[in-house]
Amino acid sequence: MKTSDFYYDLPPELIAQHPAQQRDHSRLLVYDRKTQSITDGVFTDIEQYLHPGDCLVVNRTRVIPARLLGERITEDGSRGGKMEFLLLKRLDERRWETLVKPGRRAKTGVRFSFGPELTAEVLESTADGGRIVRFEYEGIWEEVLDRAGEIPLPPYITERLDDAERYQTVYSKEQGSAAAPTAGLHFTKELLGRLKEKGVLVEEVLLHVGLGTFRPVKEENVEKHHMHSEYYEVSEETAERINRARAAGGRIVCVGTTSCRTLETVADGQGVVHASSGWTDIFITPGYHFKAVDALITNFHLPESTLLMLVSALSSREEMLRVYRHAVGERYRFFSFGDAMFIQ
Repeated sequence: MKTSDFYYDLPPELIAQHPAQQRDHSRLLVYDRKTQSITDGVFTDIEQYLHPGDCLVVNRTRVIPARLLGERITEDGSRGGKMEFLLLKRLDERRWETLVKPGRRAKTGVRFSFGPELTAEVLESTADGGRIVRFEYEGIWEEVLDRAGEIPLPPYITERLDDAERYQTVYSKEQGSAAAPTAGLHFTKELLGRLKEKGVLVEEVLLHVGLGTFRPVKEENVEKHHMHSEYYEVSEETAERINRARAAGGRIVCVGTTSCRTLETVADGQGVVHASSGWTDIFITPGYHFKAVDALITNFHLPESTLLMLVSALSSREEMLRVYRHAVGERYRFFSFGDAMFIQ
């Protein structure tokens, strides 16, 4: 299976630069795997496709201000060249794995300042070109980071986001992600309330989204690509309720590929979800047998991306590319702030 097998033509003007005026007013493409039919609608239509007894699984992670713009601290204490750091993975209280730009300036031992409260020293390089950095600060890390950092938007979004909360889901709780679980951006609290009143169970899992999920696949042979690990949690109570819903005949509907990857990480061969926490690097491609997930709400993903490979595994590469060609022809909006798709 080749990476180039997952290429499709996307006109640049279809890349959404800003969220829909109202979260649940984005469009919704519904793909039925049994009939291979495509239905076009709006996101609030999701109410008619979710049934009493279904279990909607969401990711409660919250995006942190993971983008830090720093200046080099020279030997005489003055400021030198500028550097951008992107926080990927917290290793301990003060050490982080980061991406840096421009990388050639981030040599071991070099120190950077991010304002009056925060400095950092480059400790070592990682195998994929990143850096391990140790931060120095006083007080509470989350509060210092809120003041020093900014929310990182994907590089294909070039317009400024006026309201940073529009890059957070309405159910986000635990800080730790470098990117939003964007399928969840379509939900409002009111829509979730109506689904619960209808008898749809809503359960939360956690997966802190790293940028490895969005990195391009550089290997032409898909099997050689290695996913970066991301931290996840599924509680005992959540696992029990999900299993009970499925045993009663309800579908497990994941909101986003992050929730999907989390459940597939913790489910056994019989589809039973187990409470667990840790790091996952699960890579789902066509031919994968889904153990716990019955349906998926997702956005439209980049050509040749691991996320497009995952959604293709729910049907087939050929079918998913056909669906994407339909979406392009109907002028759906693509990527993080774009429209949604329900694969059932």
